[in-house]
Amino acid sequence: MCGIVGYVGREEALPLILGGLERLEYRGYDSAGVALIEKGKLIVDKKVGKIRELVKSLWGKPYKAKIGIGHTRWATHGAPSEENAHPHTDEKGEFAVVHNGIIENYLTLREELKKEGVSFRSNTDTEVIAHLIAKNYNGDLLEAVLKTVRKLEGAFAFAVITVHEPERIVGVKQGSPLVVGIGKGENFLASDIPAILPYTRNVITLSDGEIADITPEGVNIYDFEGNPVAKEIMIVPWDIISAEKGGFKHFMLKEIYEQPKAVGDTIRGLVSEGDLPFSLKDFRRILMIACGTSYHAGLVGKFWIEKYAGVPTEVVYASEFRYADFPVSDEDLVVGISQSGETIDTKFALNFAKERGAKTLALVNVVGSSIDRESDYSLYTHAGPEIGVAATKTFTAQLTALLFLAVKGSEREEEALRSIMKIPSKLEKTLELSEDLENLALKYMKKKDFLYLGRYLSYPIALEGALKLKEISYIHAEGYPAGEMKHGPIALIDENMPVVVIAPKDRVYEKTLSNIEEVKTRKGIVLTVGYTGDERLKKISDEFIAVPEVEEDLSPFVTVVPLQLLAYHIASKLGLDVDQPRNLAKTVTVE
Repeated sequence: MCGIVGYVGREEALPLILGGLERLEYRGYDSAGVALIEKGKLIVDKKVGKIRELVKSLWGKPYKAKIGIGHTRWATHGAPSEENAHPHTDEKGEFAVVHNGIIENYLTLREELKKEGVSFRSNTDTEVIAHLIAKNYNGDLLEAVLKTVRKLEGAFAFAVITVHEPERIVGVKQGSPLVVGIGKGENFLASDIPAILPYTRNVITLSDGEIADITPEGVNIYDFEGNPVAKEIMIVPWDIISAEKGGFKHFMLKEIYEQPKAVGDTIRGLVSEGDLPFSLKDFRRILMIACGTSYHAGLVGKFWIEKYAGVPTEVVYASEFRYADFPVSDEDLVVGISQSGETIDTKFALNFAKERGAKTLALVNVVGSSIDRESDYSLYTHAGPEIGVAATKTFTAQLTALLFLAVKGSEREEEALRSIMKIPSKLEKTLELSEDLENLALKYMKKKDFLYLGRYLSYPIALEGALKLKEISYIHAEGYPAGEMKHGPIALIDENMPVVVIAPKDRVYEKTLSNIEEVKTRKGIVLTVGYTGDERLKKISDEFIAVPEVEEDLSPFVTVVPLQLLAYHIASKLGLDVDQPRNLAKTVTVE
Protein backbone atom coordinates (compact mmCIF):
# COMPACT_ATOMS: atom_id res chain seq x y z
CA MET A 1 0.00 0.00 0.00
CA CYS A 2 0.99 3.67 -0.11
CA GLY A 3 3.27 5.27 -2.69
CA ILE A 4 6.68 6.85 -2.11
CA VAL A 5 8.56 9.15 -4.50
CA GLY A 6 11.87 10.93 -3.95
CA TYR A 7 14.10 13.15 -6.10
CA VAL A 8 17.47 14.83 -5.70
CA GLY A 9 19.28 16.55 -8.55
CA ARG A 10 19.49 19.67 -10.69
CA GLU A 11 15.83 20.07 -11.67
CA GLU A 12 12.94 21.46 -9.66
CA ALA A 13 11.84 18.57 -7.50
CA LEU A 14 8.16 19.39 -7.00
CA PRO A 15 6.82 18.76 -10.54
CA LEU A 16 8.74 15.47 -10.75
CA ILE A 17 7.44 14.32 -7.38
CA LEU A 18 3.83 15.24 -8.14
CA GLY A 19 4.03 13.45 -11.49
CA GLY A 20 5.42 10.37 -9.79
CA LEU A 21 2.68 10.44 -7.16
CA GLU A 22 0.00 10.62 -9.85
CA ARG A 23 1.43 7.47 -11.42
CA LEU A 24 1.43 5.79 -8.00
CA GLU A 25 -2.05 6.85 -6.96
CA TYR A 26 -3.28 3.29 -7.51
CA ARG A 27 -1.30 2.39 -4.37
CA GLY A 28 -3.39 4.64 -2.13
CA TYR A 29 -5.48 7.78 -2.30
CA ASP A 30 -6.69 8.66 1.20
CA SER A 31 -4.27 11.59 1.40
CA ALA A 32 -1.07 12.91 -0.16
CA GLY A 33 1.83 15.16 0.73
CA VAL A 34 5.31 16.42 -0.11
CA ALA A 35 8.36 17.59 1.80
CA LEU A 36 10.93 19.89 0.17
CA ILE A 37 14.14 21.51 1.36
CA GLU A 38 14.45 25.09 0.16
CA LYS A 39 16.88 27.73 1.44
CA GLY A 40 17.74 25.61 4.45
CA LYS A 41 14.14 25.11 5.53
CA LEU A 42 11.88 22.06 5.45
CA ILE A 43 8.59 22.75 3.65
CA VAL A 44 5.75 20.27 4.17
CA ASP A 45 2.38 20.40 2.41
CA LYS A 46 -0.23 17.64 2.64
CA LYS A 47 -3.93 17.22 2.01
CA VAL A 48 -6.68 14.67 2.58
CA GLY A 49 -8.06 13.12 -0.59
CA LYS A 50 -6.55 12.40 -3.97
CA ILE A 51 -3.43 13.90 -5.51
CA ARG A 52 -5.46 16.65 -7.17
CA GLU A 53 -6.23 18.15 -3.74
CA LEU A 54 -2.51 18.42 -3.04
CA VAL A 55 -1.89 19.93 -6.49
CA LYS A 56 -4.55 22.59 -5.79
CA SER A 57 -2.89 23.42 -2.49
CA LEU A 58 0.51 23.84 -4.14
CA TRP A 59 -0.74 25.80 -7.15
CA GLY A 60 1.11 29.10 -7.54
CA LYS A 61 3.60 28.47 -4.73
CA PRO A 62 7.07 29.38 -6.04
CA TYR A 63 9.02 26.37 -4.77
CA LYS A 64 12.35 25.80 -6.55
CA ALA A 65 13.73 23.04 -4.33
CA LYS A 66 16.08 20.51 -5.92
CA ILE A 67 15.28 17.77 -3.40
CA GLY A 68 12.05 16.36 -2.03
CA ILE A 69 9.99 13.34 -1.06
CA GLY A 70 6.30 12.67 -1.63
CA HIS A 71 3.67 10.19 -0.52
CA THR A 72 0.18 8.99 -1.40
CA ARG A 73 -1.49 7.12 1.44
CA TRP A 74 -3.67 4.08 1.97
CA ALA A 75 -4.58 4.29 5.65
CA THR A 76 -3.49 1.53 8.03
CA HIS A 77 -2.69 3.32 11.31
CA GLY A 78 -4.83 6.40 11.87
CA ALA A 79 -7.86 7.58 9.91
CA PRO A 80 -7.37 9.77 6.81
CA SER A 81 -6.63 13.32 8.01
CA GLU A 82 -4.02 16.02 7.46
CA GLU A 83 -2.41 15.13 10.80
CA ASN A 84 -2.05 11.48 9.75
CA ALA A 85 -1.03 12.24 6.16
CA HIS A 86 2.63 11.90 5.20
CA PRO A 87 5.29 13.28 5.30
CA HIS A 88 5.79 13.21 9.06
CA THR A 89 8.41 15.32 10.80
CA ASP A 90 10.27 15.49 14.09
CA GLU A 91 9.32 18.13 16.66
CA LYS A 92 11.74 20.74 15.31
CA GLY A 93 10.73 20.24 11.68
CA GLU A 94 14.24 19.28 10.59
CA PHE A 95 13.59 15.70 9.39
CA ALA A 96 10.78 14.47 7.13
CA VAL A 97 9.78 10.83 6.55
CA VAL A 98 7.44 9.07 4.12
CA HIS A 99 6.63 5.45 4.84
CA ASN A 100 4.90 2.36 3.45
CA GLY A 101 4.07 -0.66 5.59
CA ILE A 102 3.58 -1.22 9.30
CA ILE A 103 5.93 -0.75 12.26
CA GLU A 104 4.68 -3.57 14.46
CA ASN A 105 6.33 -2.34 17.66
CA TYR A 106 5.41 1.32 17.19
CA LEU A 107 3.27 1.49 20.35
CA THR A 108 6.22 0.42 22.49
CA LEU A 109 8.54 2.89 20.73
CA ARG A 110 5.95 5.65 20.99
CA GLU A 111 5.63 5.18 24.75
CA GLU A 112 9.42 5.18 25.16
CA LEU A 113 9.68 8.44 23.23
CA LYS A 114 6.83 10.03 25.17
CA LYS A 115 8.64 9.27 28.43
CA GLU A 116 11.60 11.16 27.00
CA GLY A 117 9.36 14.19 26.43
CA VAL A 118 8.57 13.77 22.73
CA SER A 119 5.18 15.11 21.63
CA PHE A 120 3.25 13.36 18.87
CA ARG A 121 0.94 15.10 16.42
CA SER A 122 -0.55 12.08 14.64
CA ASN A 123 -1.94 8.61 15.34
CA THR A 124 0.36 6.90 12.82
CA ASP A 125 3.21 4.50 13.30
CA THR A 126 5.29 6.55 10.84
CA GLU A 127 5.83 9.50 13.14
CA VAL A 128 7.88 7.24 15.42
CA ILE A 129 10.47 6.91 12.64
CA ALA A 130 10.92 10.67 12.28
CA HIS A 131 11.42 11.15 16.03
CA LEU A 132 13.86 8.24 16.29
CA ILE A 133 16.00 9.54 13.41
CA ALA A 134 16.09 13.01 14.95
CA LYS A 135 17.09 11.49 18.28
CA ASN A 136 19.85 9.38 16.68
CA TYR A 137 21.23 12.14 14.43
CA ASN A 138 24.80 13.19 15.12
CA GLY A 139 25.86 14.76 11.83
CA ASP A 140 25.38 11.72 9.55
CA LEU A 141 21.90 10.90 8.22
CA LEU A 142 22.89 7.41 7.10
CA GLU A 143 24.22 6.58 10.57
CA ALA A 144 21.03 7.90 12.19
CA VAL A 145 18.91 5.73 9.90
CA LEU A 146 21.05 2.66 10.62
CA LYS A 147 20.54 3.13 14.36
CA THR A 148 16.81 3.61 13.82
CA VAL A 149 16.09 0.57 11.64
CA ARG A 150 17.69 -1.70 14.22
CA LYS A 151 14.85 -0.77 16.59
CA LEU A 152 12.01 -1.22 14.10
CA GLU A 153 9.98 -4.41 13.72
CA GLY A 154 7.63 -5.16 10.83
CA ALA A 155 7.47 -4.89 7.05
CA PHE A 156 8.19 -1.37 5.83
CA ALA A 157 9.90 0.96 3.40
CA PHE A 158 10.63 4.62 4.04
CA ALA A 159 12.56 7.65 2.80
CA VAL A 160 13.95 10.51 4.85
CA ILE A 161 15.44 13.94 4.17
CA THR A 162 16.89 16.55 6.55
CA VAL A 163 17.73 20.24 6.41
CA HIS A 164 21.16 19.37 7.83
CA GLU A 165 22.11 17.53 4.61
CA PRO A 166 20.07 19.17 1.84
CA GLU A 167 21.39 17.03 -1.02
CA ARG A 168 20.75 13.60 0.43
CA ILE A 169 17.87 11.12 0.58
CA VAL A 170 18.14 7.89 2.52
CA GLY A 171 15.72 5.09 1.63
CA VAL A 172 15.11 1.85 3.53
CA LYS A 173 13.51 -1.43 2.41
CA GLN A 174 12.34 -4.16 4.74
CA GLY A 175 9.38 -6.12 3.42
CA SER A 176 7.79 -3.37 1.30
CA PRO A 177 8.92 -2.47 -2.24
CA LEU A 178 11.40 0.29 -3.05
CA VAL A 179 13.38 1.00 -6.20
CA VAL A 180 16.10 3.54 -7.00
CA GLY A 181 16.16 5.30 -10.37
CA ILE A 182 19.58 6.20 -11.77
CA GLY A 183 19.96 9.41 -13.77
CA LYS A 184 22.73 11.82 -14.78
CA GLY A 185 23.30 14.38 -12.06
CA GLU A 186 20.01 13.30 -10.52
CA ASN A 187 18.58 10.20 -8.87
CA PHE A 188 15.16 8.96 -7.86
CA LEU A 189 13.40 6.77 -5.32
CA ALA A 190 9.97 5.18 -5.65
CA SER A 191 7.69 2.39 -4.47
CA ASP A 192 7.10 1.23 -8.00
CA ILE A 193 8.74 1.62 -11.39
CA PRO A 194 5.97 3.57 -13.24
CA ALA A 195 6.59 6.58 -10.97
CA ILE A 196 10.03 7.19 -12.45
CA LEU A 197 9.69 5.81 -16.00
CA PRO A 198 9.42 9.28 -17.64
CA TYR A 199 12.83 10.16 -16.26
CA THR A 200 14.89 6.97 -16.33
CA ARG A 201 14.69 3.29 -17.22
CA ASN A 202 17.80 2.42 -15.21
CA VAL A 203 16.83 1.11 -11.79
CA ILE A 204 18.22 -0.69 -8.78
CA THR A 205 15.72 -2.89 -6.96
CA LEU A 206 16.43 -2.90 -3.25
CA SER A 207 16.27 -6.16 -1.30
CA ASP A 208 15.02 -6.52 2.24
CA GLY A 209 17.49 -5.24 4.80
CA GLU A 210 19.04 -2.69 2.42
CA ILE A 211 19.47 1.08 2.65
CA ALA A 212 20.03 3.43 -0.30
CA ASP A 213 22.11 6.59 0.27
CA ILE A 214 21.17 8.88 -2.61
CA THR A 215 22.76 12.17 -3.74
CA PRO A 216 22.84 13.91 -7.14
CA GLU A 217 26.27 12.41 -7.77
CA GLY A 218 25.44 8.79 -7.07
CA VAL A 219 23.84 6.00 -5.09
CA ASN A 220 25.41 3.74 -2.49
CA ILE A 221 23.68 0.69 -1.04
CA TYR A 222 24.31 -0.72 2.44
CA ASP A 223 22.92 -3.50 4.59
CA PHE A 224 21.48 -2.81 8.05
CA GLU A 225 24.95 -3.31 9.57
CA GLY A 226 26.34 -0.52 7.40
CA ASN A 227 28.29 -2.80 5.06
CA PRO A 228 28.42 -1.78 1.37
CA VAL A 229 26.34 -3.94 -0.97
CA ALA A 230 27.07 -4.31 -4.69
CA LYS A 231 23.92 -4.02 -6.82
CA GLU A 232 23.31 -4.39 -10.54
CA ILE A 233 21.47 -1.73 -12.51
CA MET A 234 18.47 -3.17 -14.37
CA ILE A 235 17.11 -1.64 -17.56
CA VAL A 236 13.29 -1.58 -17.45
CA PRO A 237 11.79 -2.98 -20.69
CA TRP A 238 8.61 -0.85 -20.44
CA ASP A 239 8.18 2.70 -21.68
CA ILE A 240 5.97 5.38 -20.10
CA ILE A 241 3.35 5.02 -22.84
CA SER A 242 2.76 1.50 -21.50
CA ALA A 243 1.77 3.05 -18.20
CA GLU A 244 -0.63 5.67 -19.62
CA LYS A 245 -4.26 5.33 -20.67
CA GLY A 246 -3.71 5.47 -24.42
CA GLY A 247 -7.07 7.08 -25.21
CA PHE A 248 -9.20 4.79 -23.05
CA LYS A 249 -11.50 6.27 -20.42
CA HIS A 250 -9.94 4.16 -17.67
CA PHE A 251 -6.79 2.11 -17.18
CA MET A 252 -8.97 -0.91 -16.44
CA LEU A 253 -10.64 -0.79 -19.84
CA LYS A 254 -7.28 -0.28 -21.56
CA GLU A 255 -5.88 -3.28 -19.71
CA ILE A 256 -8.88 -5.46 -20.60
CA TYR A 257 -8.17 -4.66 -24.25
CA GLU A 258 -4.46 -5.39 -23.78
CA GLN A 259 -5.14 -9.02 -22.91
CA PRO A 260 -4.45 -10.48 -26.38
CA LYS A 261 -1.04 -8.81 -26.31
CA ALA A 262 -0.37 -9.75 -22.67
CA VAL A 263 -1.15 -13.40 -23.34
CA GLY A 264 0.84 -13.41 -26.59
CA ASP A 265 3.85 -11.73 -24.97
CA THR A 266 3.69 -14.15 -22.04
CA ILE A 267 3.64 -17.15 -24.39
CA ARG A 268 6.64 -15.81 -26.33
CA GLY A 269 8.48 -14.98 -23.13
CA LEU A 270 7.94 -18.41 -21.60
CA VAL A 271 8.94 -20.22 -24.78
CA SER A 272 12.09 -18.10 -25.18
CA GLU A 273 13.07 -18.73 -21.56
CA GLY A 274 13.37 -22.42 -22.44
CA ASP A 275 12.98 -25.53 -20.35
CA LEU A 276 12.17 -25.39 -16.67
CA PRO A 277 15.03 -26.43 -14.33
CA PHE A 278 12.73 -29.03 -12.73
CA SER A 279 9.83 -31.33 -13.50
CA LEU A 280 6.55 -31.16 -11.62
CA LYS A 281 6.75 -34.94 -11.36
CA ASP A 282 9.80 -34.51 -9.12
CA PHE A 283 7.47 -33.41 -6.34
CA ARG A 284 4.98 -35.26 -4.15
CA ARG A 285 2.60 -32.29 -4.13
CA ILE A 286 2.18 -28.79 -5.54
CA LEU A 287 0.96 -26.03 -3.22
CA MET A 288 -0.16 -22.77 -4.78
CA ILE A 289 -0.20 -19.75 -2.47
CA ALA A 290 -1.97 -16.57 -3.53
CA CYS A 291 -4.48 -13.83 -2.70
CA GLY A 292 -7.49 -12.37 -4.52
CA THR A 293 -7.46 -12.71 -8.31
CA SER A 294 -4.15 -14.62 -8.20
CA TYR A 295 -5.87 -17.19 -5.97
CA HIS A 296 -8.55 -17.68 -8.62
CA ALA A 297 -5.85 -18.18 -11.25
CA GLY A 298 -4.34 -20.82 -8.98
CA LEU A 299 -7.68 -22.65 -8.77
CA VAL A 300 -7.74 -22.93 -12.56
CA GLY A 301 -4.09 -23.98 -12.59
CA LYS A 302 -4.84 -26.80 -10.13
CA PHE A 303 -7.12 -28.52 -12.68
CA TRP A 304 -4.46 -28.22 -15.38
CA ILE A 305 -1.56 -29.45 -13.26
CA GLU A 306 -3.47 -32.47 -12.01
CA LYS A 307 -4.61 -33.30 -15.54
CA TYR A 308 -1.30 -32.91 -17.38
CA ALA A 309 1.33 -33.57 -14.70
CA GLY A 310 -0.70 -35.92 -12.51
CA VAL A 311 0.61 -34.30 -9.31
CA PRO A 312 -1.83 -33.62 -6.45
CA THR A 313 -2.25 -29.85 -6.16
CA GLU A 314 -3.76 -27.62 -3.49
CA VAL A 315 -4.51 -23.90 -3.61
CA VAL A 316 -4.37 -22.00 -0.32
CA TYR A 317 -4.97 -18.37 0.61
CA ALA A 318 -1.60 -16.99 1.62
CA SER A 319 -3.09 -15.18 4.61
CA GLU A 320 -4.43 -18.50 5.94
CA PHE A 321 -1.44 -20.65 5.05
CA ARG A 322 0.96 -18.76 7.32
CA TYR A 323 -1.00 -19.32 10.49
CA ALA A 324 -2.30 -22.85 9.94
CA ASP A 325 -0.44 -26.01 10.93
CA PHE A 326 0.10 -26.85 7.29
CA PRO A 327 2.50 -29.78 6.76
CA VAL A 328 5.21 -28.85 4.26
CA SER A 329 8.30 -30.85 3.36
CA ASP A 330 11.17 -31.03 0.90
CA GLU A 331 8.94 -33.15 -1.35
CA ASP A 332 6.69 -30.16 -2.05
CA LEU A 333 6.86 -27.36 -4.61
CA VAL A 334 5.22 -24.20 -3.32
CA VAL A 335 4.16 -21.72 -6.03
CA GLY A 336 3.64 -18.09 -5.02
CA ILE A 337 1.38 -16.25 -7.47
CA SER A 338 1.53 -12.45 -7.25
CA GLN A 339 1.13 -9.78 -9.93
CA SER A 340 3.43 -7.34 -8.16
CA GLY A 341 5.77 -9.87 -6.62
CA GLU A 342 5.45 -7.86 -3.41
CA THR A 343 2.19 -9.17 -1.86
CA ILE A 344 3.22 -9.45 1.76
CA ASP A 345 1.08 -12.44 2.75
CA THR A 346 2.29 -14.42 -0.25
CA LYS A 347 5.89 -13.45 0.38
CA PHE A 348 5.81 -14.49 4.04
CA ALA A 349 3.97 -17.72 3.22
CA LEU A 350 6.68 -18.66 0.70
CA ASN A 351 9.39 -17.89 3.23
CA PHE A 352 7.56 -20.08 5.76
CA ALA A 353 7.46 -22.97 3.27
CA LYS A 354 11.11 -22.50 2.30
CA GLU A 355 12.21 -22.64 5.92
CA ARG A 356 10.58 -26.07 6.11
CA GLY A 357 12.53 -27.39 3.14
CA ALA A 358 10.07 -26.90 0.28
CA LYS A 359 11.23 -25.63 -3.08
CA THR A 360 9.58 -22.35 -4.08
CA LEU A 361 8.51 -21.00 -7.46
CA ALA A 362 7.57 -17.36 -8.06
CA LEU A 363 4.93 -16.58 -10.68
CA VAL A 364 5.16 -12.80 -10.98
CA ASN A 365 4.81 -9.92 -13.41
CA VAL A 366 7.74 -7.90 -12.06
CA VAL A 367 11.30 -9.14 -12.56
CA GLY A 368 13.43 -8.38 -9.52
CA SER A 369 10.49 -8.13 -7.14
CA SER A 370 10.87 -9.52 -3.62
CA ILE A 371 9.06 -12.80 -4.31
CA ASP A 372 11.07 -13.27 -7.50
CA ARG A 373 14.40 -12.73 -5.76
CA GLU A 374 13.64 -14.87 -2.73
CA SER A 375 12.27 -17.93 -4.57
CA ASP A 376 14.25 -20.90 -5.85
CA TYR A 377 12.71 -20.65 -9.32
CA SER A 378 10.70 -18.04 -11.23
CA LEU A 379 8.14 -17.90 -14.05
CA TYR A 380 7.35 -14.47 -15.47
CA THR A 381 4.20 -13.12 -17.01
CA HIS A 382 4.89 -10.43 -19.59
CA ALA A 383 1.79 -8.30 -19.16
CA GLY A 384 3.56 -4.96 -18.69
CA PRO A 385 2.50 -2.56 -15.93
CA GLU A 386 -1.07 -2.94 -14.70
CA ILE A 387 -2.31 0.31 -13.17
CA GLY A 388 -6.01 -0.41 -12.54
CA VAL A 389 -6.52 -1.82 -9.06
CA ALA A 390 -8.84 -4.56 -10.36
CA ALA A 391 -6.62 -7.16 -12.05
CA THR A 392 -7.54 -8.09 -15.61
CA LYS A 393 -4.68 -8.66 -18.04
CA THR A 394 -2.43 -10.06 -15.32
CA PHE A 395 -5.09 -12.71 -14.57
CA THR A 396 -5.13 -14.05 -18.14
CA ALA A 397 -1.32 -13.79 -18.25
CA GLN A 398 -1.18 -15.85 -15.04
CA LEU A 399 -3.48 -18.44 -16.60
CA THR A 400 -1.10 -18.61 -19.57
CA ALA A 401 1.91 -19.22 -17.33
CA LEU A 402 0.05 -21.83 -15.25
CA LEU A 403 -1.04 -23.75 -18.33
CA PHE A 404 2.53 -23.58 -19.63
CA LEU A 405 3.77 -24.91 -16.27
CA ALA A 406 1.21 -27.72 -16.29
CA VAL A 407 1.96 -29.02 -19.79
CA LYS A 408 5.74 -28.54 -19.80
CA GLY A 409 7.38 -31.93 -20.08
CA SER A 410 4.10 -33.80 -20.55
CA GLU A 411 3.24 -36.01 -23.51
CA ARG A 412 0.76 -33.38 -24.69
CA GLU A 413 3.15 -30.41 -24.44
CA GLU A 414 3.41 -29.63 -28.16
CA GLU A 415 -0.32 -30.06 -28.74
CA ALA A 416 -1.18 -27.86 -25.76
CA LEU A 417 1.29 -25.14 -26.75
CA ARG A 418 -0.20 -25.03 -30.25
CA SER A 419 -3.62 -24.55 -28.65
CA ILE A 420 -2.39 -21.79 -26.36
CA MET A 421 -1.04 -19.90 -29.38
CA LYS A 422 -4.62 -19.49 -30.65
CA ILE A 423 -5.80 -17.70 -27.51
CA PRO A 424 -4.81 -14.10 -28.46
CA SER A 425 -7.00 -14.20 -31.58
CA LYS A 426 -9.88 -15.70 -29.57
CA LEU A 427 -9.52 -12.89 -27.05
CA GLU A 428 -9.63 -10.30 -29.84
CA LYS A 429 -12.95 -11.78 -30.95
CA THR A 430 -14.29 -11.82 -27.39
CA LEU A 431 -13.51 -8.12 -26.94
CA GLU A 432 -16.01 -7.34 -29.71
CA LEU A 433 -18.70 -7.99 -27.06
CA SER A 434 -17.94 -4.75 -25.24
CA GLU A 435 -20.85 -2.77 -26.70
CA ASP A 436 -23.35 -5.58 -25.95
CA LEU A 437 -22.10 -5.75 -22.37
CA GLU A 438 -22.39 -1.99 -22.04
CA ASN A 439 -26.08 -2.34 -22.94
CA LEU A 440 -26.48 -5.12 -20.36
CA ALA A 441 -24.81 -2.90 -17.79
CA LEU A 442 -27.45 -0.22 -18.35
CA LYS A 443 -30.15 -2.82 -17.82
CA TYR A 444 -28.79 -4.36 -14.61
CA MET A 445 -26.74 -1.61 -12.98
CA LYS A 446 -29.37 -0.90 -10.32
CA LYS A 447 -29.51 -4.48 -9.03
CA LYS A 448 -28.22 -4.90 -5.48
CA ASP A 449 -27.17 -8.57 -5.57
CA PHE A 450 -25.68 -10.91 -8.17
CA LEU A 451 -24.96 -14.64 -8.06
CA TYR A 452 -22.24 -16.13 -10.29
CA LEU A 453 -22.28 -19.88 -10.96
CA GLY A 454 -19.87 -22.25 -12.68
CA ARG A 455 -18.63 -25.82 -12.52
CA TYR A 456 -15.21 -27.40 -13.06
CA LEU A 457 -12.93 -24.83 -14.78
CA SER A 458 -15.76 -22.30 -14.77
CA TYR A 459 -16.13 -22.26 -10.98
CA PRO A 460 -12.96 -20.14 -10.44
CA ILE A 461 -14.19 -17.88 -13.24
CA ALA A 462 -17.48 -17.42 -11.36
CA LEU A 463 -15.44 -16.40 -8.31
CA GLU A 464 -13.40 -13.97 -10.39
CA GLY A 465 -16.48 -12.47 -12.06
CA ALA A 466 -18.11 -11.85 -8.69
CA LEU A 467 -14.92 -10.35 -7.31
CA LYS A 468 -14.62 -7.92 -10.22
CA LEU A 469 -18.21 -6.70 -9.77
CA LYS A 470 -17.97 -6.09 -6.04
CA GLU A 471 -14.47 -4.59 -6.26
CA ILE A 472 -15.37 -1.76 -8.59
CA SER A 473 -19.18 -1.37 -8.47
CA TYR A 474 -19.72 -2.03 -4.73
CA ILE A 475 -22.62 -4.35 -5.65
CA HIS A 476 -22.87 -7.47 -3.53
CA ALA A 477 -21.92 -10.50 -5.61
CA GLU A 478 -21.09 -14.10 -4.77
CA GLY A 479 -19.38 -16.77 -6.83
CA TYR A 480 -20.46 -20.35 -6.15
CA PRO A 481 -20.07 -23.86 -7.57
CA ALA A 482 -23.25 -24.39 -9.56
CA GLY A 483 -23.68 -27.90 -8.15
CA GLU A 484 -23.64 -26.54 -4.61
CA MET A 485 -26.34 -23.96 -5.25
CA LYS A 486 -29.08 -26.21 -3.85
CA HIS A 487 -27.16 -26.46 -0.57
CA GLY A 488 -27.94 -22.89 0.42
CA PRO A 489 -27.70 -20.10 -2.17
CA ILE A 490 -30.84 -21.24 -3.99
CA ALA A 491 -32.78 -19.69 -1.10
CA LEU A 492 -31.66 -16.24 -2.29
CA ILE A 493 -32.99 -16.57 -5.81
CA ASP A 494 -36.12 -14.64 -6.79
CA GLU A 495 -37.34 -12.47 -9.65
CA ASN A 496 -34.94 -9.67 -8.64
CA MET A 497 -31.76 -11.77 -8.59
CA PRO A 498 -29.50 -11.76 -11.69
CA VAL A 499 -27.67 -15.09 -11.88
CA VAL A 500 -24.62 -15.15 -14.15
CA VAL A 501 -23.85 -18.69 -15.30
CA ILE A 502 -20.64 -19.66 -17.10
CA ALA A 503 -21.59 -22.58 -19.35
CA PRO A 504 -19.06 -23.57 -22.03
CA LYS A 505 -19.59 -26.93 -23.73
CA ASP A 506 -17.35 -28.97 -21.45
CA ARG A 507 -17.61 -32.20 -19.45
CA VAL A 508 -20.16 -30.64 -17.05
CA TYR A 509 -22.25 -28.84 -19.66
CA GLU A 510 -25.38 -30.96 -19.15
CA LYS A 511 -25.13 -30.58 -15.38
CA THR A 512 -24.83 -26.82 -15.75
CA LEU A 513 -27.97 -26.71 -17.91
CA SER A 514 -29.82 -28.50 -15.12
CA ASN A 515 -28.60 -25.87 -12.66
CA ILE A 516 -29.91 -23.14 -14.95
CA GLU A 517 -33.32 -24.80 -14.98
CA GLU A 518 -33.27 -24.76 -11.16
CA VAL A 519 -32.66 -21.00 -11.26
CA LYS A 520 -35.42 -20.46 -13.82
CA THR A 521 -37.88 -22.45 -11.69
CA ARG A 522 -37.24 -19.94 -8.87
CA LYS A 523 -37.86 -17.03 -11.29
CA GLY A 524 -34.21 -15.92 -11.26
CA ILE A 525 -32.88 -13.74 -14.09
CA VAL A 526 -30.38 -15.86 -16.02
CA LEU A 527 -27.41 -14.30 -17.81
CA THR A 528 -25.29 -16.97 -19.46
CA VAL A 529 -21.82 -16.97 -20.97
CA GLY A 530 -21.60 -19.72 -23.58
CA TYR A 531 -20.23 -20.56 -26.99
CA THR A 532 -21.43 -18.85 -30.16
CA GLY A 533 -24.21 -20.88 -31.80
CA ASP A 534 -25.34 -22.65 -28.64
CA GLU A 535 -29.07 -22.34 -29.32
CA ARG A 536 -29.98 -24.66 -26.49
CA LEU A 537 -28.29 -22.44 -23.93
CA LYS A 538 -29.60 -19.29 -25.54
CA LYS A 539 -33.18 -20.59 -25.36
CA ILE A 540 -33.16 -20.96 -21.57
CA SER A 541 -31.35 -17.68 -20.91
CA ASP A 542 -32.75 -14.22 -20.33
CA GLU A 543 -29.48 -12.79 -21.63
CA PHE A 544 -26.99 -14.79 -23.71
CA ILE A 545 -23.36 -13.67 -24.03
CA ALA A 546 -21.72 -15.58 -26.88
CA VAL A 547 -17.96 -16.12 -26.79
CA PRO A 548 -15.79 -17.93 -29.38
CA GLU A 549 -15.67 -21.70 -28.94
CA VAL A 550 -12.36 -23.08 -27.70
CA GLU A 551 -11.08 -26.42 -26.43
CA GLU A 552 -12.28 -27.39 -22.97
CA ASP A 553 -9.05 -26.52 -21.16
CA LEU A 554 -8.94 -23.04 -22.67
CA SER A 555 -12.47 -21.92 -21.76
CA PRO A 556 -11.39 -19.71 -18.78
CA PHE A 557 -9.55 -17.36 -21.15
CA VAL A 558 -12.65 -16.45 -23.15
CA THR A 559 -15.32 -16.72 -20.42
CA VAL A 560 -13.63 -14.34 -17.99
CA VAL A 561 -13.42 -11.40 -20.41
CA PRO A 562 -17.20 -10.72 -20.61
CA LEU A 563 -17.35 -10.76 -16.81
CA GLN A 564 -14.56 -8.18 -16.65
CA LEU A 565 -16.36 -6.01 -19.19
CA LEU A 566 -19.74 -6.34 -17.45
CA ALA A 567 -18.23 -5.26 -14.13
CA TYR A 568 -16.37 -2.41 -15.80
CA HIS A 569 -19.41 -1.03 -17.63
CA ILE A 570 -21.67 -1.27 -14.57
CA ALA A 571 -19.16 0.63 -12.43
CA SER A 572 -18.56 3.18 -15.19
CA LYS A 573 -22.30 3.75 -15.69
CA LEU A 574 -22.69 4.23 -11.94
CA GLY A 575 -20.10 7.01 -12.14
CA LEU A 576 -17.65 5.25 -9.84
CA ASP A 577 -13.87 5.52 -9.80
CA VAL A 578 -13.11 2.34 -11.72
CA ASP A 579 -9.32 2.48 -11.46
CA GLN A 580 -9.19 3.36 -7.77
CA PRO A 581 -12.09 1.70 -5.96
CA ARG A 582 -12.60 2.68 -2.35
CA ASN A 583 -10.63 0.93 0.38
CA LEU A 584 -8.50 -1.02 -2.10
CA ALA A 585 -4.92 -0.67 -3.28
CA LYS A 586 -3.02 -2.32 -6.11
CA THR A 587 -0.15 -3.82 -4.18
CA VAL A 588 -1.02 -5.13 -0.72
CA THR A 589 2.13 -4.82 1.37
CA VAL A 590 0.50 -4.90 4.80
CA GLU A 591 -1.05 -7.88 6.58
